[in-house]
Order: sequence, then C-alpha cells, then structure tokens
Amino acid sequence: MRIIDLSKTIFENPNDPFFMKVKINQKIHKKAKWIIRLFGLPFKLFPNEFQGWADDQIKRLGVHASTHLDAPYHYGPISEGKKAKTIDEVPLEWCYGEGVVIDMSYKADFEPISAQDIEIFLEKHAIVIKPMMIVLIKTGRDKYIYDKDYYKKGTGMTADATLYLINKGVKVMGIDQWGWDLPLPYQIEQAKKTNNKNLFWEAHLVGVNHEYCHMEQLVNLDALPYTGFKVACFPLKIKGGSAGPARVVAFLD
Repeated sequence: MRIIDLSKTIFENPNDPFFMKVKINQKIHKKAKWIIRLFGLPFKLFPNEFQGWADDQIKRLGVHASTHLDAPYHYGPISEGKKAKTIDEVPLEWCYGEGVVIDMSYKADFEPISAQDIEIFLEKHAIVIKPMMIVLIKTGRDKYIYDKDYYKKGTGMTADATLYLINKGVKVMGIDQWGWDLPLPYQIEQAKKTNNKNLFWEAHLVGVNHEYCHMEQLVNLDALPYTGFKVACFPLKIKGGSAGPARVVAFLD
C-alpha cells in the first residue's frame, strides 16, 4: 500500500495574504531545560543525554488557512432547516471512504465547473459516483499554493455542479485550489459589475439547503488515479468550529 499526502505544509509563509497569516513559535531544545528546572528537577539530576525537549506553539492559524474541511456551519447557521453541524459534529464516517478524482485541470482561470462538465467526465471514463464516496476536483492550481497570488487563481465549482454531487449521495468533496467557488476577488468583481447578488459564493451556499462538507487547498491530486483509492480527511476536533485543519491522505493498494 502507498500513502499519498494531499495536505499543504503549514509554516510561516511570507507570501500568504494577511487573512491567512500563520505564526508558529518554535522552541529549541535548550530552552526547555529551564522549564524542567522550574518544575523542580535539579540540574544535577538531568540525564546526561537530555538536551531539553523541542516544543512548538501555534500562535496563529486560521482554520481556513491550511488544507481543511469546511463544516456545514461555515456556509450558514442553518442547514436543511436545522442547526448546521460544526466541525466537531461532523460524523467521522463521512471522513473516510472510496475516493474519486474528477479532472477539471483543462479549465482556465475564472471558467466555472458545471454539472454538465462533471457528467461528461464521468461518462467518458465510465466512473459511477456512489453514496458516501469522497470526490476530489483536480484543477492543477496546487502548483501555486505557496505563491502570493494563489487565492486569486483558479476555476471553481458552480451551485449546480455541487448539487449534482450531493444528489449522488456525496457528503464530502474537495478541491486543489484556494476555494471551492471561483476565486474570491473575481466573484466580488463580477457581482459588482453585474449587480447580481446571486453570483457570490453560489457553491458554498448550496450547503444551506443541502448538508455537505468540502475540503479546500488540497495538493498532489496528480499523484492519484481517477479511481481505486481510499481517502481519509479527519479534521481537528474544534468545538463550535466552522472548519478544521486536516491531514488529508489517500491510500492506494
């Protein structure tokens, strides 16, 4: 079995925009010696090999700043007429299952992904979407993931494409670009230009009436076949959280 890492590396990247800044305080070994001394262990009783322990403190990490799973609560406080699930309430059964890659890497920046696009791909490759599969949308934009303009690039799922997968019984889906919808600055620009309030966040907002989760900022989907693998995407259990950073991996037999 091979395990493929589909997760972004978390570090203090100077190219990250202000709303995604990460701050990590990394303590080297020798600093920990003084902490142990304060706990009451005399220096003379330190093991000869003990140089102190390394320690790290994440001082700032937005739940949407890394590879993450969005909870239904992210899209709105209500989903399917009831309180939307927060990330700690998402069933773990949703987070492991048979995976499918849908290749939309031919799509240009700002060209949306429709339900018809997905249907054509599935028919061409004789792929059948089954309930509880985890569907991964490949755009190829993960190659920009550490670049300054990463969040400004990409295609994006439409409401009808998202609903198409939900109607097939899919509870978790993901994408290898910054967001699930078209790039945020482009959405805002187009909404203002057309004075159309329905253009903004259309795919996310499907979750208000149809309960589902999606992952954003995946990487390495190029390393996967279209079918024949399993996906695990367990998020951090953050009480009341709108999302959870996740170590997403694929298992290939």
